[in-house]
Amino acid sequence: MGAATFIKDEAEFDSLLASEPLLVVDCTAKWCGPCKLVAPLIDKLADEYENRAKVFKLDLDDNGAVASRFGIKKIPSVMFFKGGELMETVVGKKSYEEFSSAVERLL
Repeated sequence: MGAATFIKDEAEFDSLLASEPLLVVDCTAKWCGPCKLVAPLIDKLADEYENRAKVFKLDLDDNGAVASRFGIKKIPSVMFFKGGELMETVVGKKSYEEFSSAVERLL
């Protein structure tokens, strides 16, 4: 994969939510400094868990409705879904280990 790709819109988000057993979504924005620090960690997560979890990014400037729907007030926020259900949200700049252990808990 190389890098986590961006979800285009809410319809694509809903489609992924319905079809992916384990989905990780990094809520971000181009102007967000801490988001830029988390981005390479999310890309690494996408690589490391390529066959076990789907990892994407979601620009909240373009997808405010998704942010409202899940109560995202601060970014970066990384949401972890299992079977379409939100299981955990990690808010703020965290270590790679915190993100990977959240995935491990859901595998």
